[in-house]
Amino acid sequence: MGGRRVRSHARSLPLRVGTRGSPLALHQTRMFLRMVTGFCPVLNAAKAFEEHAITTSGDLVQDRRLAEIGGKGLFAKEIHEALADGRVDFAVHSLKDLETRLPPGIVLACCLPREDERDALVLGPRCGAPDADDPFAALPYGATVGTSSVRRQAQLLAARPDLKVVLLRGNVQTRLAKVHDGTVDATLLALAGLRRLGLEHLADIPLSPQVMVPAAGQGIIGITVREEDEELCELLAAIEDQEARIVATAERALLDTLDGSCRTPIGSHAELLPGGMLRLTGLVASEDGHFLLRRVMTGAASDAAWIGAELGRSLKRDAPAEIFLP
Repeated sequence: MGGRRVRSHARSLPLRVGTRGSPLALHQTRMFLRMVTGFCPVLNAAKAFEEHAITTSGDLVQDRRLAEIGGKGLFAKEIHEALADGRVDFAVHSLKDLETRLPPGIVLACCLPREDERDALVLGPRCGAPDADDPFAALPYGATVGTSSVRRQAQLLAARPDLKVVLLRGNVQTRLAKVHDGTVDATLLALAGLRRLGLEHLADIPLSPQVMVPAAGQGIIGITVREEDEELCELLAAIEDQEARIVATAERALLDTLDGSCRTPIGSHAELLPGGMLRLTGLVASEDGHFLLRRVMTGAASDAAWIGAELGRSLKRDAPAEIFLP
């Protein structure tokens, strides 16, 4: 990252940044702003940026799965409306919550360096001692696991069909509280979010991507802007992490090709290898975990989009058509 010069631009300050209002979203936004002001001396001035916390449809409805209220795009809908209307200049997102097809005129201008992409198992009082060699062994027979993610649910039930999975939504702190007060026996959270909030010590068992394939873009912060705003696009391109962009391109291409709804469990995880190569793991499953198909494809990192699309086509071709129904 870095190394590029960005020419100075005459534009009014402050620049307005849109974000969800959760503690994690605000932390990620402020982390990004520290990065961009440190990189660009022109913006390294008091009150160069102004935060705009925006409540999204996905935040308002907490008692139903996203698929029942319109899908993961509901975490960005109102933010992108504010961006298109000119009420904010750019927006900060957890990339895993950002739809693969953005509204017209909105572009993903920047991917920040990836934090740990793994999921983590958080155990409650009824659970046994963590065992890294057998990560689900700590869960008692018939334990209740809270999650709103069908991707996590499917992989968990494929490994442990005895478990009971119940809906658990809300911000990180809310979900942690439900585990610790015994409402559920355990939950699964993105390790990146726990780390950014200083809560990594509460991650009892980090799950390798071989055990739990992550969501596309997990651990990456993405910045969206209006496509016509060339000045901000140029600035953001200069601070982008190229490795994060490459793996995100592969993972999101797979997700886009599968074109699953929020009811379709899909996992996508890319990693860069020596010699300019990329390895992509893709997963598609049924919600109950009875069907689960995982495949790996390796190719040149420069072909990230093609690898993602090709692996997505392979998975879709050999998966039951009914799991893709809305």
